[in-house]
Amino acid sequence: MKKITKNYKRLQVRSTKIAVLAVITFIFFMPGYIKIENTGNNMFTVLLNGTYVGTIGESSKAEECLRQARRMVAGDGEELVLIDSNLECVGEEVFWGRIDSEEDVVDNMVRVLKDNVKQTLHRSYTVKVNDYTVNLASKDEVLKLLRSSIGKYDTEGKYDVNLVLDSTRELNVLTTEVLSKAERREEEEDVQVLASAGIFKAMDEMFDGVEPAGEKDFEDYELGLVSLEFGDEIEVVESYLSEDELTPIHEAIEEVTKEQEKNQIYEVVPGDSLSKIAFENELTIEKLIEMNESIENENSTIRVGDEIIITVPEPELSVERQEEVYYEEDYEAEIIYVDNDDWYTTESKTLQEPSAGHRKVVATVSYRNNVETSREIMKEEVTYEAVPKIVERGTKIPPTYIKPISGGRLSSGFGRRSRPTKGASTYHKGIDWATPVGTAVMASSGGTVAKAGWGRGYGYVVYIDHADGRQTRYGHLSKILVSAGQTVSQGQKIALSGNTGISSGPHVHFEILINGSQVNPLKYLN
Repeated sequence: MKKITKNYKRLQVRSTKIAVLAVITFIFFMPGYIKIENTGNNMFTVLLNGTYVGTIGESSKAEECLRQARRMVAGDGEELVLIDSNLECVGEEVFWGRIDSEEDVVDNMVRVLKDNVKQTLHRSYTVKVNDYTVNLASKDEVLKLLRSSIGKYDTEGKYDVNLVLDSTRELNVLTTEVLSKAERREEEEDVQVLASAGIFKAMDEMFDGVEPAGEKDFEDYELGLVSLEFGDEIEVVESYLSEDELTPIHEAIEEVTKEQEKNQIYEVVPGDSLSKIAFENELTIEKLIEMNESIENENSTIRVGDEIIITVPEPELSVERQEEVYYEEDYEAEIIYVDNDDWYTTESKTLQEPSAGHRKVVATVSYRNNVETSREIMKEEVTYEAVPKIVERGTKIPPTYIKPISGGRLSSGFGRRSRPTKGASTYHKGIDWATPVGTAVMASSGGTVAKAGWGRGYGYVVYIDHADGRQTRYGHLSKILVSAGQTVSQGQKIALSGNTGISSGPHVHFEILINGSQVNPLKYLN
């Protein structure tokens, strides 16, 4: 009995040893657990953006798993995905422990990354026209925008837009190329000919097809739209942008094609006036004055060649085009001038009255948007000739007139007045400047002294006849320095001011006579 009990206890101890050995063996060789080695940190807890995503045996595996997870979140599309990704690996040294498979860690990372997507940036295109920019979702939208600009003028769909690399730029910047569809077909056919027949044969065929230039008849002209291009510099660049930075294509088309007021410079031409310039540019006089500091009011003088700011309706993207047009019109012949060296430039006489002619015309008209910029006549056939106007005109520069004294105060103007002193006229035929006795009096213009002496109410007076038939008079003088028949030049000292004759005080009386009648001198003084 004792022997049996002793054997049983021995078996029990052996069984326990075998069981412990089996557990230890299982721990060492079971997948997912690590061996017990004294090598430092041998198990790592991985955190992504503070969230636990798994346990691994080597810290270098964490970065590799993150790269795989980012590729899976980004997918195969063209979008650029921005994600917050803060990776942490916390290591420890253990005798045994369970680690996760790389697939499980990557899957957990994908879930965390999707929850932390910062924004998705779409592959987009930024279109720049001068200072205006717009962002569009695709190249097709860019072409749709550009085609909408030319479509307004190309109603028959003859032209198309293509995007090409800008060879003048270092970076990959696209610009536009506008070709007619016929030109594009010709280019493609030329390429095919060159490829199949050889360059020399192609050149022979090209030159054989050239006909000698000859004068065209009216029916030989194409008429209609003959060229079209954008009038502004266009740049197109690829970019990655968020959804809220993109402009819907219908809004972009409206922004680019809608006419807006833009400032332009207008150069004054003969026949212009402020009211005419304002009317032709759909402006009010008040608006024109407000835009130009040099224009004080509606009576301000403008001269040929002056530059004036005006506003014109113009879209963000302008289109320049040429059209061949046929029309018939009445026309005026250019005026023929006959110069007369004995006349002043203020004198002229019509020798022949004009009459209009009639002609048929083919012209090439250039436009910027809807504004005509030039017109070139290609063919003209006169039905009947215009008769020109013939004008005889003077070539001599007429004399000028200056104020006869320096300084002085205007004391009496031209025209009706209250009688200043007994014997004086109530209608003043000149102007008076109050000035001390002895002030120098000068010839207002060059001429010949007709009278120098006493002249009743004028007191001492000087009359000067001038080459243009006018006469000037200087009255109430204290001393005369010239004599009748003497030739004087403009600005020459002829007398001293005084208070002689019928006078209410020291002054100079000055008159200008035209055809024997006094006129207001202030209208003729320079």
